[in-house]
Amino acid sequence: MSNASENGIAPNAKRLLWAGFLAILAAGIGFGVRGGILANWGEDFGFNASQLGIIGGAGFTGFCFGIIIGGVVVDKIGYGKLVFAAFLFHVLSAFITFAASKRQAQDVAFKFLYWGTFVFALANGTLEAVANPLVATLFPKNRTHYLNILHASWPAGLVVGGLIGWTLGENGVSWKVQLGLFLIPTVLYGVAFMGQKFPKSEAAAKGLKVGEMLSEVGILGSAVAVYLLVLFFKNDIGLPSAAAWVIGLVLLGVAGYLTKFSVGSVLLAVLFVTHALVGAVELGTDGWIQNITGNILTPAQGKILFVFTSLLMFSLRFCAHWIEHTLKLSPVGLLLVCALLAVLGLNLVSGITTFAGAMVCLAVYALGKTFFWPTMLAVVGDRFPRTGAIAMSIMGGIGMMSAGLLGGPGLGYAKDRFTAEHLETTNGALYQEYKGESTSKFLVFKEVQGLDGTKLASAQKATERTADQQAVADASIVGDRKTLKADSFIPLTMAGIYLLLLLYFKGIGGYKTVAIEAHKD
Repeated sequence: MSNASENGIAPNAKRLLWAGFLAILAAGIGFGVRGGILANWGEDFGFNASQLGIIGGAGFTGFCFGIIIGGVVVDKIGYGKLVFAAFLFHVLSAFITFAASKRQAQDVAFKFLYWGTFVFALANGTLEAVANPLVATLFPKNRTHYLNILHASWPAGLVVGGLIGWTLGENGVSWKVQLGLFLIPTVLYGVAFMGQKFPKSEAAAKGLKVGEMLSEVGILGSAVAVYLLVLFFKNDIGLPSAAAWVIGLVLLGVAGYLTKFSVGSVLLAVLFVTHALVGAVELGTDGWIQNITGNILTPAQGKILFVFTSLLMFSLRFCAHWIEHTLKLSPVGLLLVCALLAVLGLNLVSGITTFAGAMVCLAVYALGKTFFWPTMLAVVGDRFPRTGAIAMSIMGGIGMMSAGLLGGPGLGYAKDRFTAEHLETTNGALYQEYKGESTSKFLVFKEVQGLDGTKLASAQKATERTADQQAVADASIVGDRKTLKADSFIPLTMAGIYLLLLLYFKGIGGYKTVAIEAHKD
């Protein structure tokens, strides 16, 4: 490997890499701790599951706004100013969240926790709008390797956040103390970035304007992001469908105006769609996998398996370069292998019966999902340098929106549907007794009436179950197993796309890194 490839194009490249690592570590720790203290918030403030879900959802939407807005402006205002903004957002989020108190009215406490989570996620998205293009710029000859190292910090943060919950949470330490620990890596990344000189992206260095950077995104790429925004306005904000689509069309018109109505790159649009699938299968599944494996085995084992998987991901992301070169794979070839492993892993996990077997099956799944996110970013950096930070940031926003709007809700719908269908088929009278009042719906799939959450939890937690309780608990396990099998169709679709991309690149002479040759006036 050449010295430039190893050490980057700037003398402080490694320091900036590890500063970015600490920044995403802070995000991962905060995300992991928040997942563990939702039960505390429910107990302290009397929130129901729907309210807690809305607070959790702010962790996705805030990220999307941070990364997309940050990605559009970062090449113009510079990396340093956005890092400072993210640092302030992280600190501000702690103050807003800590303002919630049991002495307040429930709706007041809810607003503090919602907006604290939103601002925290806004900081995370802003940081990724910096870190992804910064590392891609610093290491242009080896983007896959260094972007995977950068993103190894996310599973590391999840592990630390999980351990904080187990050690401090289980011993009655205040949730504010637990959450406040994310400020330690926040201060560290602030110090690491302080006083550093930042390079310009290749597009910014060549003097390209925002409209020129957006031209390869164009109408096609913008349409992918706009569709997810329409879902956000409908599902999360609660706007009527017609109003959501009007806003979406206006946003698409703005994108068209900025790009002089460029159609955009078909390849980039395909990568955006594929990354939506990445967000759904990686982050969406991460949101449910602990619950699913904990139901099939035991809750404690589900937690251990989640930490095990995250530790494995952390370790593997340092090996992307070795895997690529040992197997002689291009980034797209690596993605294809990963997609096939993810398909196999999810199907294997759906059949687990023992803890040891679950570790083996989840290791296969972890190996599959580990390289998706950073390697997709590397492909965009390699093939579309004229987009600067914009395409990477839009891609990150698409992946996160998909996790919140498609992945998590889709798997929740599948769990409701498969569990209800199994119980209704095997014992219709019992299903009528246990079904909930609300219906579950997802995209164009049929509405189903899932089981009542309180009744289901009572059956699952019963130490000496009746025959009816056992039947309900068994139905939920069957539903979880079928959900994982259905989930495997997402990476299967991705594998088909990656295979077509491999054939495309073979047809044009192979996968190569593109450089900006000249500024187009």
